[in-house]
Amino acid sequence: MTTGDKLAKLRKNANYTQEQLAEILGVSRQAVSKWESDLAFPETEKLIRISELYGCSLDYLLKENSEPDAETSKVQQKEDDRSLFTLRVRFPQERKSDRILWGMPLYHIGKNAHGVFAVGLNAKGIVALGMKARGVVSVGLLSMGVISFGTLSLGLLAFGVFALGLAAAGAIAAGIISAGAISVGVFSVGAIAVGDFSVGALAVGKYGAIGDNARGMIAIGDSEAHGTLFEKLGELTPRETERVSELLRSSVPGWLGWARSLFESRLG
Repeated sequence: MTTGDKLAKLRKNANYTQEQLAEILGVSRQAVSKWESDLAFPETEKLIRISELYGCSLDYLLKENSEPDAETSKVQQKEDDRSLFTLRVRFPQERKSDRILWGMPLYHIGKNAHGVFAVGLNAKGIVALGMKARGVVSVGLLSMGVISFGTLSLGLLAFGVFALGLAAAGAIAAGIISAGAISVGVFSVGAIAVGDFSVGALAVGKYGAIGDNARGMIAIGDSEAHGTLFEKLGELTPRETERVSELLRSSVPGWLGWARSLFESRLG
């Protein structure tokens, strides 16, 4: 096996593209291609860097009949074992569909992926999956899309640890309609809920609040209720429900009619 063959094999085993390896070594992609085709030979400095990168000896790289030494094999075995249990930092070799749909590849897998289906560290597409994802449907640590799932999620429909959207659900959620441990929105539901209309253990609502501890213009609580126009501990009677509805209709702006209806549906 020639030095070029070994360089190509080691690179592929490490899931590097020629572009990625060139960037690491500070050379051009063409230089890497020439090395692997035995059309050129790496400088001594680059050979040392390559041996460190792949955990192999210089003898293995330089001698055609040399096999990986025992230490190199141990290093490779440790890498293989660790990859079974941990997320590898290196991204798989880039792949892209030749088929074009809506001006994008049907699929693209790579560090920076852009396609109908995109998977990458940075992914953008109709369906995007990555550390940072943007798409109609997106999934990622940082996710933005019409429908978005992520640790930090932004979208029309957003779901995540931190979620912000037209409708949002998460540990901490903010949106027109929101649900979460801590929830902020026009209509919010959560352990701690704050908004124009709120339902939760601690509910603070500009117009209405229902919860264990409720505070608002209309406050209905189990333990505490503090309302400026109406307050009640426990269940409402039919007459009280009618009274609350009348107060809401006379106080809530028309554009919040949908939220008022949602709140009234929770009155029992």
